[in-house]
Amino acid sequence: MRWQTGRRSENVEDYRGRSGRVGSGMKLGGGTIVVLIAAYFLGGPQLVMNLLGGATEQVEPAPPGGVQQTGQPTDELAQFVSVVLGDTEDTWTEIFASKGSQYRLPKLVLFDGQVQSACGVAGASVGPFYCSADERLYIDLDFYRELRDKFEAPGDFAQAYVIAHEVGHHVQKLVGTSEEVHAQQQRGSEEQANALSVRLELQADCYAGVWANHADRSRHILEQGDVDEALGAASAVGDDTLQKRTRGQVVPESFTHGSAEQRARWFKQGLQSGTMEACDTFRAARL
Repeated sequence: MRWQTGRRSENVEDYRGRSGRVGSGMKLGGGTIVVLIAAYFLGGPQLVMNLLGGATEQVEPAPPGGVQQTGQPTDELAQFVSVVLGDTEDTWTEIFASKGSQYRLPKLVLFDGQVQSACGVAGASVGPFYCSADERLYIDLDFYRELRDKFEAPGDFAQAYVIAHEVGHHVQKLVGTSEEVHAQQQRGSEEQANALSVRLELQADCYAGVWANHADRSRHILEQGDVDEALGAASAVGDDTLQKRTRGQVVPESFTHGSAEQRARWFKQGLQSGTMEACDTFRAARL
């Protein structure tokens, strides 16, 4: 991926290497769902219970209104995610403007170990997540090492896909999709809630592909092999792949993100089409 000359976003908050006391409890609501879904599949049921019950680990809580700005990070990997975030800002600002709307820029918080968001306390084992309550993306950059070594999905564009997927959840927040889905989930059964979650996640994958399409057409960021890296990352975090790894068996009715094949296919759908309309997973007959 050609990223070195890209614009660095000013919306990265580097919260690494800081510590403090976190009280128990968390805010429950629509912003919580993305965190809990990631927690279940990347950290297991016990992590979900920890999130719901709060924690007493040593981390620094965010002040009212979110995490304090701590200056622009200088290490290469943090610079990389800053460029990816900046590129998503340019892409989605342009797409929203073409539809007569204004794109509200999210923040990206870098942390290590644990962090307290407006959606609650989360550890690194949750993996990257988006909290709609404070409109922030959270990532412990050690996840990229796990993506390469544990999930066998190396490459810088695989890393970019992770950021673009979480930004996709932010897009869903801005257009009202995530709020509508959460309301439907509260009225339905667990199986229905899972099915809606799958459609939400696959749409975020598709939106990541939309970003890649626009970024490459406008700024020529893609190099040979980049698309395969992103498809590999999407497949590596498919529900069937993760369940085989953690449970030894696949339980389709418990899927919340979609299968490896579905995740890769919907990313590719966004990449090839470049339009939000092509990402309507909620009306798709086939996922």
